[in-house]
Amino acid sequence: MIAIVDYKMGNVGSIANMLRKIGEQAVVTSDASVIEKAEKLILPGVGSFNTGMVNLDELGLLPVLNRRAIEDKVPVLGICLGMQLLTRGSEEGNLPGLGWIDAETVKFKFNGEQPNLKVPHMGWNSVVIRQRDGIFEDMDGESRFYFVHSYYVRSDQESDVLSTTHYGHDFVSAVRRGNIMGTQFHPEKSHKFGTNVFKNFVKIRC
Repeated sequence: MIAIVDYKMGNVGSIANMLRKIGEQAVVTSDASVIEKAEKLILPGVGSFNTGMVNLDELGLLPVLNRRAIEDKVPVLGICLGMQLLTRGSEEGNLPGLGWIDAETVKFKFNGEQPNLKVPHMGWNSVVIRQRDGIFEDMDGESRFYFVHSYYVRSDQESDVLSTTHYGHDFVSAVRRGNIMGTQFHPEKSHKFGTNVFKNFVKIRC
């Protein structure tokens, strides 16, 4: 069973619907006892970094999430803000993140050099897959995903980078460190490409 963590910050319904379409049992929950029993976790999110961390704390979910991800090593997929929360922290706020990957979250800054590029980065964009394993297994050719974000993850470790995307410059669009994975794009809004990501996540055993 996959637990989709509901901390009042994400479009959890569309993720649950897509998982059901591929025949996977999923539950949307903010109940620590349910998360404790889940075989996999999805941490979605749309909104501000600080609010996300505050909500996780106020719901009492930080201890169980840390235990399941770090000690039990269950597969975890962070989506959009959920991926950013995996980092040490963000320029968007002053609270520490989960710190599960060696990375920080920074804002797009174009400084007038590329006036045609707006923030947030919104819409479909291509993903250059650096490592064809995990969530990108057997995905050949061009892959396109839907993005909506003003901040992106800057990884300290090149080995953690699964994919990059170009928007003014190359940025990390997916990461993996062992059982911890994240996508800056929204697979639940990305049609067949997103479906393949979820199918691959379901198959992962750590």
